[in-house]
Amino acid sequence: MPSFDIVSEVNIVEVRNAVDQASKEIGTRYDFKGSDARVEAAEKVLTAHADAEFQLDQVKDILIGKLSKRGVDIRCLEYGKLEKVSGNKVKQTITVREGIEGELAKKIVRLIKDSKLKVQASIQGDAVRVSGAKRDVLQECIALMRKEVQDFPLQFNNFRD
Repeated sequence: MPSFDIVSEVNIVEVRNAVDQASKEIGTRYDFKGSDARVEAAEKVLTAHADAEFQLDQVKDILIGKLSKRGVDIRCLEYGKLEKVSGNKVKQTITVREGIEGELAKKIVRLIKDSKLKVQASIQGDAVRVSGAKRDVLQECIALMRKEVQDFPLQFNNFRD
């Protein structure tokens, strides 16, 4: 019976490379000379530091540009709230979300069941496994997911006949 998995994965190595490139650019830009603007990476949490909110927005724009160039889908980023550190200095945490959370997994299963396609969907940890009798129906299901779920990056892998 053919099946595939719906997952959400991020290449952490590419994220780290993008953070390194952004840090290098921030260090060489004239408008950041003498400021405390920087980006730090720890596991799946990025922290952007700057002297003012305006500079923080510039730091985030540089980071997003570098992530996009390296092929990381920026929809997986979840921005924390802006925190004042001392004086005018601010920081913001950016979490890299990976895996499909329970709420989104239930939404995906509900979408598949409501579509009346002849497939079965089941939640398997942080992935959703979809199986059906025909390959064409599974491809229709993939097309449906690409159309319906726009706010979170999904990948379709482990396609088996």
